[in-house]
Amino acid sequence: MKIGELATRAGVSVDTVRFYEKRGLLPAPPRRASGYRIYTDRAVERIRWVKFVQGLGLDLDEIREVLAMLEQGSASCENQRPRLSAVVDRLDRQIAGLVHTRARIAGFLENCERGHCALATE
Repeated sequence: MKIGELATRAGVSVDTVRFYEKRGLLPAPPRRASGYRIYTDRAVERIRWVKFVQGLGLDLDEIREVLAMLEQGSASCENQRPRLSAVVDRLDRQIAGLVHTRARIAGFLENCERGHCALATE
């Protein structure tokens, strides 16, 4: 399949497919004599997997490392546990930051309800 069909089936843009190739998340596919890239269903599955894992909180560099380990057959729960623990720690920090920001905004809202809106002053 061509890049446009791959992008559609994987639920991403053509630019995302090209970006993933540049970042090493998707292997460069073979090309036809015309220069068109030819992708397989495996590429669709890989992009979907990358998006899924990215949604779990891993960044693209971490995902590339996991993919390399998977391809080498060396990925295991034991060697991925520290990576997943780091993601949980990162998410906990983000959640704490969001809770703090929410509390500040709720305070501004309370002041607005009393007629003292901090956003309306210069």
